[in-house]
Amino acid sequence: MKIIGVGCGPGMLTEEAIGAIRTATLIYGSSRAIALAEDHIGPDTAVHPIPDYKALHTLPQDAVVLSTGDPMLAGLGYLEGEVIPGISSLQVAAARLHLPLVGISVVDAHGKKHSQPIHEAGEELRRGKIVFLLADPGLDLGNLRAVLGSLSGTSRVYLCQDLGYPLETIRELVPSELSGTLPGLFSLVLLPSPANRSNNE
Repeated sequence: MKIIGVGCGPGMLTEEAIGAIRTATLIYGSSRAIALAEDHIGPDTAVHPIPDYKALHTLPQDAVVLSTGDPMLAGLGYLEGEVIPGISSLQVAAARLHLPLVGISVVDAHGKKHSQPIHEAGEELRRGKIVFLLADPGLDLGNLRAVLGSLSGTSRVYLCQDLGYPLETIRELVPSELSGTLPGLFSLVLLPSPANRSNNE
């Protein structure tokens, strides 16, 4: 089995990934992952939407499984088989904002109960780390605002939506603007306050 990262948006497939997709005879993926790879899928390749994510380990050994972004960033890299990396939303956000990856802590709140990831994000900010928060439509931004309010100083917040797509937007918010929920998939980049950065130095 091969698990291939198709990138977080159009045009972000690596040459290695494209080669593996072109020679695949059996492909599984989400509708978004298939759409990102479709220009490189051969006409004789059998393509199937993933019917049950819990049963992916039962797929045939010659299957290619497409994972959006990079399989090792909250993706399908836990499956046994060869992993071909892709360009992740983390890499794109860091590049857009000129942030070094070595200073970023990843917190995954996608498809999970959100209280623990939000708490974890606050702890990482207290340590002076930049936080990349993978979110989903159920994330209550008001709860995040409360955590940020408990920190010393003011944190900077960047809302990243549709990274890698033509309608990509990245905008800076002040913590007081965080409320309610947002539709679709998005991520947040949280920069620690100067006070917490100095405490970490």
